[in-house]
Amino acid sequence: MTMVHSTVNSAAGSAVKTARNAALLLTLALAAAACSRGGNVAVPTDPGFSGTSGTLGGDPLGGGAGGLGGVGGPMATTYLPGSQVADRVFFTVDQVTLSPQAIGTLNAQIGWLRANPSAPILIEGHADERGTSEYNMALGSARASAVRNYMVSQGIPDTRLSIITYGRERPVATCPDESCWSQNRRAVTVVTGGTGA
Repeated sequence: MTMVHSTVNSAAGSAVKTARNAALLLTLALAAAACSRGGNVAVPTDPGFSGTSGTLGGDPLGGGAGGLGGVGGPMATTYLPGSQVADRVFFTVDQVTLSPQAIGTLNAQIGWLRANPSAPILIEGHADERGTSEYNMALGSARASAVRNYMVSQGIPDTRLSIITYGRERPVATCPDESCWSQNRRAVTVVTGGTGA
C-alpha cells in the first residue's frame, strides 16, 4: 500500500513539475516576443489564465476596453447556424479585453447556446499579422480564453466549450493595412456538433 501511495505522489509531483516548466517556457517565449517588438508583455502568472480582460504588449491605440464588433457590427458577416447571431467578436491591438460591443455579441451567442443545449462549441482565437508567430499564438489563446471564461461566467457549462489558437495563421483579410488587421483580431465561436452543425 505504501509503495502504491508513493508512486501516485511521485506521478502527481511529476505532473506539477511539467506544468511549471510549461508555464516557464510560455513566459520566456512571451518575453522574447516582447523584446523583439520593443514592448512590454503582461504575462499571466497563472498558466490557466482565467481573465476576461487584459493586455499583451500594451495598447498602442489607447483603446483600453474599446474594441470592435458586436451584434450586426460592420465586420460581423457570418452567423451561428439558423440565426442572425454573429459568430465573432473583435479586439483592439494587443488586447484581450472584451468591449461592450463584444459582450453584446457574446450575450446573444449565450442565448443561442441556451436554446441549443446539445451544441458543443470551439472558440478560435486569432491575431493580425504583426508581431512574432509565438506572440500571436499566445495572444490568440488569451482571446479565446477571455470569450470562454465570459461564457462560463454566464452559466454555460465549461464541458461544452473548448478553445484553439491560430495566432496569425488564418487571416480573413490580407493587406498591410488596419482595415484588414482589424478583421483578423478576433475570436470566432464555431458549432462543432449537435444542433446546427
